[in-house]
Amino acid sequence: MQGWVFDWLQANIGFFSAIQAQTNVMFLVLTMIVLVAAFNIVSSLVMLVRTKTADIAILRTMGASRGAILRVFLLDGLAIGGVGHAARASCWAWPLRATSRRSANGCSSTFDIVLFDETLYLLAELPSRIEWTEVAVIAGMALVFALLASLYPAARAARLDPVEGPAP
Repeated sequence: MQGWVFDWLQANIGFFSAIQAQTNVMFLVLTMIVLVAAFNIVSSLVMLVRTKTADIAILRTMGASRGAILRVFLLDGLAIGGVGHAARASCWAWPLRATSRRSANGCSSTFDIVLFDETLYLLAELPSRIEWTEVAVIAGMALVFALLASLYPAARAARLDPVEGPAP
């Protein structure tokens, strides 16, 4: 007679594989959301450079270097990314409780929407563990993407020639 011995991890390997795949997909989705935000930063800074061309020309005429103009627009892009990151972090921290559980109705009561209908999903709480290293990686990626998104508009602003600036 022969028997097999296996632990609970081996018995539920399909379930844990699905959770790992879901984690990877969620990371990709969050990365895509951050990329969309970076493209919004690019478009808003390009429009800012376009509307402030005369002001940039005046600054260059008064002696501002190309590097100074570049730094102004890089800092502007980082400020936009930093404010967005701070708002995102505060929204993340708001529904968290002192325990490692997050109420399924925490966001629902804040925004007056129903995320998980308890009669349908039979869930009153979502057990969760926040991986702060993953949160830090995503936050770092968001700030790096904000900096990279600021490079093109900042370089475009720095390349403006005061002689070719539009007439006010």
